[in-house]
Amino acid sequence: MKHLTVREIVLCGLFIALITAGTFIRIPVGTDVYTLQFLFTLLAGLVLGARLGVVAVAAYVLLGLLGVPVFASGGGPAYVLQPTFGYLLAFILQAWFGGYYARRGAAISYGRLLLANLGGMVIVYLIGIAWFYLVSNYVIAAPIPLWTAILYCGILQAPPDFLLCLAAAGIGLRCYRSGVWIVEEKHTALHKEVCA
Repeated sequence: MKHLTVREIVLCGLFIALITAGTFIRIPVGTDVYTLQFLFTLLAGLVLGARLGVVAVAAYVLLGLLGVPVFASGGGPAYVLQPTFGYLLAFILQAWFGGYYARRGAAISYGRLLLANLGGMVIVYLIGIAWFYLVSNYVIAAPIPLWTAILYCGILQAPPDFLLCLAAAGIGLRCYRSGVWIVEEKHTALHKEVCA
């Protein structure tokens, strides 16, 4: 693995801070409360790319597991037994997917970034709901039917998360156009060959 540049380190640190802050920004909608954590993990993948997106989100998760209270309910190694920990693991894969997919097209566009975000949302829901169901039923003995987990952790959460996917695609495109975007080496080499 190549060494990180100062710019890459700064941007990774910025996204670790943004994800942490987003965890504690609470937006009440009806009887539910939503955070901006998902928005910033989406943007980490888009702006930093697959490799650095994983670095930033995994570093955030690692900080929480080491006991730094960056998660919604604190931190520490026992957090892996929380039903919602699956979402944190899924954010790492979602950041990789978003960064990878966003850079695979001929051009960066709003539509491509939105598709990357929606694919990431599916990843987060599949892993998050599965973890929630398994931990609730087989680890902490708080049984929940699968359909109830899908309804409350997926279907009811989808509309606000879809709005965050829309917002992240717009912000990501703006970051790309303004130069706040990490270009991965393989993509850069291909670009140079095409332009030569």
